[in-house]
Amino acid sequence: MRNEIVGYLGSGEFTEEDAKKLTGINIAFGRLHNDGSVSCNGREDRLDMIPQIRKWNPNLRIVLSMVQAERDAFTTCCADGELREKAAAALAETVLKYDLDGIDLDWEYPCVPSNNSVVSPDDRQNFTLFCKAVRRHLDAAEAGKYYLTIAAGADLFYVNCVELPRLMEYIDYINVMTYDLKCGFHALAGHHTALFSKPADVFMNSCAQALDLFVRYGVPADRLLMGAAFYSRRWEDVRDSDAHGLLEICPRGGGYGPDYDILLKDYINRNGYTEYWDEEAQAPYLFNGSTFFSYDNARSLKAKANYVREKGYGGIFYWEHKCDDTRTLLDALYGEMNRQTGTDD
Repeated sequence: MRNEIVGYLGSGEFTEEDAKKLTGINIAFGRLHNDGSVSCNGREDRLDMIPQIRKWNPNLRIVLSMVQAERDAFTTCCADGELREKAAAALAETVLKYDLDGIDLDWEYPCVPSNNSVVSPDDRQNFTLFCKAVRRHLDAAEAGKYYLTIAAGADLFYVNCVELPRLMEYIDYINVMTYDLKCGFHALAGHHTALFSKPADVFMNSCAQALDLFVRYGVPADRLLMGAAFYSRRWEDVRDSDAHGLLEICPRGGGYGPDYDILLKDYINRNGYTEYWDEEAQAPYLFNGSTFFSYDNARSLKAKANYVREKGYGGIFYWEHKCDDTRTLLDALYGEMNRQTGTDD
């Protein structure tokens, strides 16, 4: 797996041109219930599109991404042998029913009670057992290759809460969520999806650092996808400075900001906002004297794509497709990932 471009696809328009520029889509979301059942309520529009999408690009990998319907669904299903089997069988049946190419498990996060989840210390081992069961049911479904992937947190907490590299025996690749690296938990205005860390940043987190961490924990580089953000994070009441608000302490954490298409229309070098480029981090940001935005743009995505190619990572995925109806960001990724270098990749 090399030079992958995978988009999470929720609402919004999806076109033939989009399908031909991507190697995969993760339909967001199906739901896992704590009784081991699976539902796709609200995703029928996307699932009904699959025959048309396959006509547009027969090679496009179409995967259903799963979140939990109840606070304890993943922990409960992973912990119980019968429920593991029931859920794994239900996921394989869903793949066959809708002519999917596989399943993506978006559990945020094993062992960590974020997003109001109910978790257990046993999640670490039980998640491996669950992925093993899903892998077995997918392999038994019928002839052909079915994919099993996961979305993973981009920091030390995550690699300590799952069994790497044992997990890699059953999954095909990991979508490392290298965004929200600065978020509501951080009262420091900074880059939420920067390629490189800044020594002056006390949190020292970045896309490159996160992927390197997974490699050091035993994951092959070519089975890791770097995350890109098609949306922004916003900090308000930021003190002006020579760095235009960058790394300034704020009264509160960074909430969600506008999607990229809105930034392009109303904010980037408009309405009092100026776009700046951090060469060290390879990341853009906006500032108007008091409000700070962090996001990806075409330049930062080209840098990310070039980096994953050079380092032999599997590729890039992004959250999410609807956030840029101009296709500026997808075009930047596609152009750089398919750029001819004159060398064998």
